[in-house]
Amino acid sequence: MFDILISHVQNKVNLTNEEKTELQFFFSVKKLKKKQLLLKEGEICTHLSFVSRGLLKSYFVAEKGGENINMFAFEGWWISDFKSFISQEKAVLNIDAVEETELLMISLEDYEKLTLEIPVMDRYFRILYQNSLVTKDYRLIASNSYTAEEKYLEFSKKNPEIIKRIPHNLIASFLGLAPETVSRIRKKLLLKKL
Repeated sequence: MFDILISHVQNKVNLTNEEKTELQFFFSVKKLKKKQLLLKEGEICTHLSFVSRGLLKSYFVAEKGGENINMFAFEGWWISDFKSFISQEKAVLNIDAVEETELLMISLEDYEKLTLEIPVMDRYFRILYQNSLVTKDYRLIASNSYTAEEKYLEFSKKNPEIIKRIPHNLIASFLGLAPETVSRIRKKLLLKKL
């Protein structure tokens, strides 16, 4: 379970063998069943979670109802309502499992200790946050300038394996499209392959 986390960290920064061992003491393990909530809007996000197995979605519920998916997190991804986690204010996001999921979770207190006791982890998280900002900027640009088909193609190109695991209505919500639009695009792409 920790191998995935250590591998992910090692892809960004170098850890000594001692640091790899020490890293594990900062995390607790949590398992979720399919559709089980990790975080509910209005609660305080007490942990930053690393997905070692499974798939989660982060979303908010619009006034008219319906989920507006903010992100998906699968093996090797982190997920939280980060504003709530850092500020310890009420969360605006819900997070639940799309599949059975195993998480490595770190509390805010342990997160702070981790970055002090293993300084290279501070650099690791900084790299993650920088990448996250770039991704969010790019997603905003794509959302405002891409056609529905371009949005779907870009998402499937970046996530070729994961797209097979996500129901098309959830992909539609993430892309800001109607489920019928995603079905039409998928059908069109299948016909092109024949």
